Amino acid sequence: MVREFELCPGRRVGGDQPCFIIAEIGQNHQGDLDIAKRMIRMAKDCGADCAKFQKSELEYKFNKKALERPYTSKHSWGKTYGEHKRHLEFSHDQYRELKKYAEEIGIFFTASGMDEMAVEFLHELDVPFFKVGSGDTNNFPYLEKTAKKGRPMVISSGMQSMNTMHQVYQIVKPINPNFCFLQCTSAYPLQPEDVNLRVISAYQSAFPDIPIGYSGHETGIAISVAAVAMGAKVLERHVTLDKTWKGSDHQASLEPNELAELVKAIRTVEKAMGSPIKQLLPCEMACNEKV
Repeated sequence: MVREFELCPGRRVGGDQPCFIIAEIGQNHQGDLDIAKRMIRMAKDCGADCAKFQKSELEYKFNKKALERPYTSKHSWGKTYGEHKRHLEFSHDQYRELKKYAEEIGIFFTASGMDEMAVEFLHELDVPFFKVGSGDTNNFPYLEKTAKKGRPMVISSGMQSMNTMHQVYQIVKPINPNFCFLQCTSAYPLQPEDVNLRVISAYQSAFPDIPIGYSGHETGIAISVAAVAMGAKVLERHVTLDKTWKGSDHQASLEPNELAELVKAIRTVEKAMGSPIKQLLPCEMACNEKV
């Protein structure tokens, strides 16, 4: 049996626990605090377990040259990359307000710490667990410092090799046993032929003492439901209020009706997994007597 651990207060993952569903708001809030709150509320109403954001400390993460370079993408919120990123980045006080709102309505709240200083802030904010985005999974000094904080960790594996994931396991496990890996392919939107759900099984074999999950960037819900049927114990999907909004993540995100349908489908599949013992069931008795 895969080891369980408490990911959030009172909520365990792994083993026979239900899949923990993360609604990844990321930066789909358009830099608007009210929209962010609406999205947290939507995640709660749709049945997700957690609303997640992305936190960066821009002056620490990027050098002056990177922040001042022109940014002319159709998704840009400013003339320079720095202006764009600052528009989408909430302050520490705004994060405190969002976390308080999530607590008030009864949904867990966390964020990916996109750099080491962001992890420091999120630790101070007392998030229940750290999410490590795929881009930092092979940043071994970052992983070690994050693991030493002692909070549970959810680690995505987009753009990584199995060899790298073994290295990640060897770094994190001795410091902090409470972590899981998510199979992930870093493409937006993700095409079915690039999902590779069988990696979930490969991870389950290679790392039998940690829960395995899935972070999806595909469109629709079928692949994510299949991931849960294969044993994914944590599921992360990007969410949006409107796929037509400006921003590179909206197209690969789920709108409210899709998120609600995904949660419902996952809970149905979990019931249907049932027992491996094949026997005559009480619900079959009438048919058995008839035929």
